[in-house]
Amino acid sequence: MKGFGDLQKMLKNAQEMQEKLQRELSELRVEGSSGGGMVTVVLDGQKNLHSVRLEPEVVSREDVTMLQDLIVAAFNDASAKANDIVARRLGGLGAGLKLPGMS
Repeated sequence: MKGFGDLQKMLKNAQEMQEKLQRELSELRVEGSSGGGMVTVVLDGQKNLHSVRLEPEVVSREDVTMLQDLIVAAFNDASAKANDIVARRLGGLGAGLKLPGMS
């Protein structure tokens, strides 16, 4: 059954590629910012948040809503950049695949 052996080899290669991609995504760091750099966040390729940096001027008790909006905007900026990087790395390879965190 030569075909079965080839199938097993293909599946093993696909699993190794998936593990490598997951490792690369977890090591990737993407920075997003908002408010002219007043708020900066760092995400990995799986969109896990690693850090948040706030410039002191943006922290105000009187305008918490603005700060919340800036944090969300910085996260969305980093998320879009991560999506772009991952899409370029995958090229046509990932077309049609649903990867965790890429929705």
